[in-house]
Amino acid sequence: MIDEKHLDSIRLSSTPVGQRFVATFILSPNYHLFQHVDIRLENPERIPRDETVIFAMNHTDRYNYWPFQYQLWRLRYPFTTVWAKGKYYRNRIVGKILDACNVIPVPSMGYLVEEFYRERFGRKIGTEEYRAVKDWIDGRTDAAVSAAKLGSEAAALFTRGVIEHLKDYHQLLMEKVAELSTKAVREWNLNLIIFPEGTRSLRLGTGRTGLAQIALYSGKKVVPVGCNNSDRVYRGHSPFAKSGTITYRVGEPLSVEGRLKEFRITEPFKLFSRESQQKYRAEFEGVTQVVMDSLNELLDERHRRPEEKA
Repeated sequence: MIDEKHLDSIRLSSTPVGQRFVATFILSPNYHLFQHVDIRLENPERIPRDETVIFAMNHTDRYNYWPFQYQLWRLRYPFTTVWAKGKYYRNRIVGKILDACNVIPVPSMGYLVEEFYRERFGRKIGTEEYRAVKDWIDGRTDAAVSAAKLGSEAAALFTRGVIEHLKDYHQLLMEKVAELSTKAVREWNLNLIIFPEGTRSLRLGTGRTGLAQIALYSGKKVVPVGCNNSDRVYRGHSPFAKSGTITYRVGEPLSVEGRLKEFRITEPFKLFSRESQQKYRAEFEGVTQVVMDSLNELLDERHRRPEEKA
């Protein structure tokens, strides 16, 4: 489980052994020997070499950041760290590999709900009960309505006190994620890859504000990267690519001195705290909108967000 101890144990590296091993002995043979993967990086000159940045990328499939990391490695850009879902760490071997590859696990509230239930009862929580708990936490329904949808075991486990504990614990873990992320770009000479949608989708979805908070807090530039057709190369769950062409379009960097200037926060704030998210909601959502609009322009039609109907 991703907890305080796990996050405290992570040691990011400016020259990660895991990434170099994967690039040399797995990706290179896969892309050039066993298959033919054409990785096209358009406008690479927009990626600064003299400073670290936050890459905002759409998330079409499980592995669509791998070819991008590989191409940056070949072009001798600084290495990266990337946000990944906490659920990928349920397999201890996979978790060890991800740690070696400079990955930062991000435990969502949904992940904590599932793990809390799994630890207590040794099995996965039911879909309807999970949704009831999440709606309660997210404020979509009140406590009484949500509790009425829970079975006896779940109702005994997810009390009002436990719900508040999960909220507080999630904030604590996200503060540690924020600390790792800011140190990565400020101290360890790493670029940071974030999928602002927070989940995989063939078409660009709605952005979440985590990236915006990191950008405004760190002052680092956001570089949107549109990933096109990786889903046709990485099919299903297999980590081995099929032959094909993947195009990464790099957008103009977004900075708090430029397009994001109107959302700049000039006083100190605490990342991912409830207070900050309430006080600076307009700023966080404003940056997120600019990033998602910029990202949408870099995508092929099949990946762009659906047009809103009048």
